[in-house]
This record gives sequence, C-alpha cells and structure tokens, in this order.
Amino acid sequence: MKNQKVIDVYQGLVVKFKELISEHELDHDDYQDLVNWMDQVGKSGEIPLFMDVFFETHALQEMYKSVKGTEPTILGPYYIENATEIQNPGTLPQRQEEPGDVLFFSGSVKDTDGNPLVNTKIDIWQADANGEYSNFAEGIPGDNLRGVLYTDENGNFEIKTIVPGNYSIPADGPTGHFLKLIDHHSYRPAHLHLLLKPENGDKLVTQIYFEDDPYLDSDVAQGVRGTLITKLEKQEDPNVLIEKGLNKPFYTAHLEFELRLQDTPHLNKASLQTL
Repeated sequence: MKNQKVIDVYQGLVVKFKELISEHELDHDDYQDLVNWMDQVGKSGEIPLFMDVFFETHALQEMYKSVKGTEPTILGPYYIENATEIQNPGTLPQRQEEPGDVLFFSGSVKDTDGNPLVNTKIDIWQADANGEYSNFAEGIPGDNLRGVLYTDENGNFEIKTIVPGNYSIPADGPTGHFLKLIDHHSYRPAHLHLLLKPENGDKLVTQIYFEDDPYLDSDVAQGVRGTLITKLEKQEDPNVLIEKGLNKPFYTAHLEFELRLQDTPHLNKASLQTL
C-alpha cells in the first residue's frame, strides 16, 4: 500500500546520500564497508542500541523544538513495563543493604500554565550504584530500582532511592567499534529515568541528571539537556537524619516538570508505522 511519507523520506535520504558520497569522495570499498558493518549491527541485535545512542536524541530535539514544557530525552533500552506500584511518598523496590548513597528525589508536576497535575502516573527506573539495571544484569531482582507512583493533590511526589552510578553502554560489538572510529568514549552520566503520563495530555519521557558528573558534557547518547540537570544536596544534620530514620548522611534533589496538554507533535496520518 502506497505511503507518501515513506516515499518522501526515502527520496530525501537518496539526495543526502549522494551529497555525502560527493563531498567525502567515498568509493565502492567504502560503501561495501558500510554494508558489512550494518550487517554486523543487525546480526548482533544492536540496531536499537545504535539508534538510541546516535539518532533518537536528534529526533526528539527536532520534534519538540517549538513546543512548551519540560524537555524530553531518550527512552533508552532499559525500560520495562508493569513496574511495581509504590506509595507517594514511597521507596523504590531495592535489595537489603542496597549499595550506594540514599537519595530522596522529589518533583512537582504542572501543566504549562502552572496548574498542578493531580494523579499523574510516574514510571521511574534507574541503574544501581554500579551502573547496572535490573532485568539486564545478573544477580539483581527484576523489580530492583523500578516503580510506578502517582502525584498527590498538589501535583507533588517523592521517592527514596539511591544515587545512580554512571555506566558504559555495551562497547564490545559493532556499536563499540563505531565509537572507536569516531574517537568517543562509551559512557553515560548518572541519571534517573522518568515516564510521566497525565490523565489528559502528552506523555513525557525524560531523564534527570546531576551537577558535577564527569560525563555531562560528553554523554555518548547526547541525551543531556541543561534544564534537566539538578543538584545533589548532601544532608548531614543529625536532626534531619533522625527525621528520615537514617544513621548516615544522604542526598536530596528536586526538579519541577511542566507537561503539555496540547501542542503535541503528531505524525501525519500517512505515517511510517505501516513499515
């Protein structure tokens, strides 16, 4: 069945590809190297990884460049549906003696006019202190550091978790080989993932980053947005520790979110989804 959008995008790619061949004087050996490398990416199952790292961030920036609200960033490959529902405020499921520093992360969720968004669903997931995700690393319970909660009557929420570690994307396959060719490391800065779904409106896929992380300016996935960086505040006051039921210092961080209830970017009816 004819799809005009597919036709238009294909023709645009051909034009750009011809320009690249001419501009960089590519020969047939270069073309064959590209085909062989793409074959390796497919056989290794790294197409989603490669697209997440090198293209998704640019697609999001272009799609949302003219709309209001908190900036989206990449979903990444580590999202799992149907995470455990927790209370608000609540604690993300974790192991006994979970490694890492305790973090209380809070947020307020409003629409772009400043109205609190009650009962917004918030799906949160993260790496542990060693940079590993449950369901993708051995020896970690499947629900570890994953949870779903809902904003309160004022649009607020808070979770108790641990400060995540930064980590390397898989770098021993064709994606890692490509990184070597472009002389770039394979690391991402520490972050929390959030998927926010208001009762009525556009969902938001975003991430939270922290000041002073060594990879903020060179994130391999180029997912960092300045508006998504917050500060880890160390809490050492004995009275505050007692109030939180802790016997050692912990961290707090906060960010405000603005969700779009209109002006959502949409694909045309003749979309690429029929591929």
